Amino acid sequence: MSVASDASRSRGQRLPRRERRAQLLDAAREVFVAQGYHAAAMDDIAEAAGVSKPVLYQHFPGKLDLYLALLDASSEALVAAIRKALASTSDNKLRVQATVQAYFDFVDDPGGAFRLIFESDLTNEAAVRERVDRTNDQCAELVSLVIAQDTGLTSEEAILLAAGLGGLAQTAARRWLRDGSAIPKDAAAALVSTLSWRGISRIPLSHPPADAVG
Repeated sequence: MSVASDASRSRGQRLPRRERRAQLLDAAREVFVAQGYHAAAMDDIAEAAGVSKPVLYQHFPGKLDLYLALLDASSEALVAAIRKALASTSDNKLRVQATVQAYFDFVDDPGGAFRLIFESDLTNEAAVRERVDRTNDQCAELVSLVIAQDTGLTSEEAILLAAGLGGLAQTAARRWLRDGSAIPKDAAAALVSTLSWRGISRIPLSHPPADAVG
């Protein structure tokens, strides 16, 4: 069910503050994703949410505040997905697969939240740029911890590799979505993870498995 249909049901209804805020964020996401920050208007968001502008301003003092709240929520979701993927297994090949899959799933979400992080038209705004950079840094740091733990690389080398792996995954996922590829999502993610694994697996482990062949 779309935000618009939800809004029509809730128009005129008094919702608890948390529920109203969630409803406004959902409506704003639709508008920002469809129109971009600069073209979107608070009038559009209020209409999509089925509320008056004064109600919208009660929760968010301005358009930038609303955008930043959405960006924070989207960033938290991506970082949580990467953390979950890395923790899902102790097998590094499967970790790579799960992490790449997490990027594809995030990009493929119908809400389009990934556009706020990877395709924002407001990166000249310092508060937005800082959040986007922090999100990419957090994802890279999570991956780098695994790389540094399992190899003899320095933390600087590990973070560089991790940033490259994340950039590869999210760029490929966005290209897959943009092109409306005939390749099924899971197959596309598997293809990209194979490329990533064949690169990262060439770096020697600092503690090879006991059954490794010399």
